[in-house]
Amino acid sequence: MTGPESEGLTLRRAVCPGSFDPITNGHLDIIARASKLYDVVHVAVMINQSKKGLFEIEERIELIRAVTADFGNVEVESFHGLLVDFCKQRDIPAIVKGLRAVSDFDYELQMAQMNNGLSGVETLFVPTNPTYSFLSSSLVKEVAAWGGDVAHLLPPLVHEALTERLGKK
Repeated sequence: MTGPESEGLTLRRAVCPGSFDPITNGHLDIIARASKLYDVVHVAVMINQSKKGLFEIEERIELIRAVTADFGNVEVESFHGLLVDFCKQRDIPAIVKGLRAVSDFDYELQMAQMNNGLSGVETLFVPTNPTYSFLSSSLVKEVAAWGGDVAHLLPPLVHEALTERLGKK
């Protein structure tokens, strides 16, 4: 092994979790900002068995890998279970979450306190860029399904995949 870990240096790691169905420019902004703060950013595509997504998990992973490739320090994988278990298995001490509004904070604070109590993992809250404060994957899918223009809300590759997917429905 070569690099910082082989020289006894510990890499600063964080995780950005979500369903990313599909990844939006808002998600990408948070991941990009986290990638400037941490040596390695893990993007955990969380699997929720009770929800049927528009994109399969592997498709989401491929799209995220493609749109984060230029960052150079992002690893993308899926995970089923507790986020703190994902963190423990990979020695990740921090979770990075974007906050769009006060209502996000109410929910995310409870999750952060629970995660910290279960495992000691810290949560870093990053305020969303105001350009994306209203943005969610669900809203993007709904607007696109009704023929609305969402191209400015998604990376071009993701917009292309969404358009193709909705065209097949």
